[in-house]
Amino acid sequence: LETLLKELLCLQKCKFFSIVFSGNGPSGICLSYLLSGYTPYFRRHSLHPHPILQRKLEEAPEVSVLDQDLEYLSEGLEGRSHSPVALLFDTLQRPDTDLGGTAESVLTWWHEPDRAIPHLVLGRNAPGGAWHSIEGSMVTLSRGEWMGLPDLPFKEWLKQKRRGLRNNRATAEDIAQYYQHYVVKKGLQKNFRCGTVVTSVRKVSAESISSHTQKDLQEDSDSLWNSTEKSMEVFQVDGFFKTAEGDKEPFSICAENVVLATGTYDNPTWLGVKGENLSYVYHQLSALEEAVKNNSVGIMSDPVLIVGAGLTAADAILFAHHCNIPVIHVFRRRVTDPGLIFNQLPKMMYPEYHKVHQMMKEQTAACAGPYESYISLPEHCVLSFGKDKKCIFQDKNGCQKAYKISMALVLTGSNPNLSFLPNNGIDLAMDSGQPVNSKRNPIDVDPFTYECTQEKGLYALGPLAGDNFVRFVQGGALAVASSLFKKANKNPP
Repeated sequence: LETLLKELLCLQKCKFFSIVFSGNGPSGICLSYLLSGYTPYFRRHSLHPHPILQRKLEEAPEVSVLDQDLEYLSEGLEGRSHSPVALLFDTLQRPDTDLGGTAESVLTWWHEPDRAIPHLVLGRNAPGGAWHSIEGSMVTLSRGEWMGLPDLPFKEWLKQKRRGLRNNRATAEDIAQYYQHYVVKKGLQKNFRCGTVVTSVRKVSAESISSHTQKDLQEDSDSLWNSTEKSMEVFQVDGFFKTAEGDKEPFSICAENVVLATGTYDNPTWLGVKGENLSYVYHQLSALEEAVKNNSVGIMSDPVLIVGAGLTAADAILFAHHCNIPVIHVFRRRVTDPGLIFNQLPKMMYPEYHKVHQMMKEQTAACAGPYESYISLPEHCVLSFGKDKKCIFQDKNGCQKAYKISMALVLTGSNPNLSFLPNNGIDLAMDSGQPVNSKRNPIDVDPFTYECTQEKGLYALGPLAGDNFVRFVQGGALAVASSLFKKANKNPP
């Protein structure tokens, strides 16, 4: 309790930090690691399978990757990400992983504490972010080793737990525990404030902050308060801290730079149809898990309606199938649509998702297939949800049909919750006329620094910047850290 009170007192003063970031998932953890003085260098005598990159790395092996020209190093790299720095960092850590190779990382890590930049990582959950909200037995889409963070291979950590990877993949519970372990193992806990909710991030004049606060902060030699430019702008970050007793303690922090790393899990997409706000309609997979625990759905229930044709919908179908719960599955696309995620996944590596795809093909309402308690309605949309738990669907020809259901799960994706930003962050997006969306309309950032093009000092990481896989969010952290070190003049000569 004493530690908690100290933390609250620390946050309640309008305290200054060099960087504050909102979100403590893999992006936030990786950035905290880099800003804590852990510095990557090219490991002498290591050989990268990409000969041009190898030649570039050999040009200045004594200079940290953080201090090199990231645009120059990443030029000409190709892979599964549109971000050049994401590809660079990924190929340095896992040189030939996309070709099935197991070459070791060509990076070596040195801890240089004098380079550390003071920062805070704010998050609602324990370190790991949304991974703590996913049903623990769910298996990741990515291979297990791709979920790892710098200088602590996930496979090695799993071996210590005397566990193996299932089809080279890991469960959500393993991933969440690994991220928590990583923060402790690397000594990053002092930077993390869990149980915090950010309600506002806005630019303010340094002059507008009380002289009393400025006096307190002048003791920090790195602080902007020693600057002669009193008219400069800083970010004010407001929010509240949830205590163990459930109370909300407000805080206000000022920072020269703010990093947005909130992910996209917070704001599920709605269909926008009549009755969608009724109590039996949910927008998160966790509602099905809860219903099974409470025995409110089961083998004798009316079917559970699952809307959507992505991996979360597939996870819900697998979970329901495992629990013998009847399912009606509605989705807009054709089963053979090349844009459908199942048509892009290798069958051998993802057998359970292939099974769902088979069910979608073979078990349509028009022709009964081999899978009991599951009906597929491709190229259908939901028209309305009724108070009597009757749901009306419409097919591509305009024909309507009604089904009685026990509960509905609308799992059609999610959007980031950026309500703490002016205009919900829309002004920062690639298309400033549309809400931010990780796949269609990410925040517009400089590809080599991840600084928002519309707001200097504000950075975006992970899905907000269009990087949707853990293996690629780490390159964004490298870009941000490199930019912040340059700003703080913490680069060695």
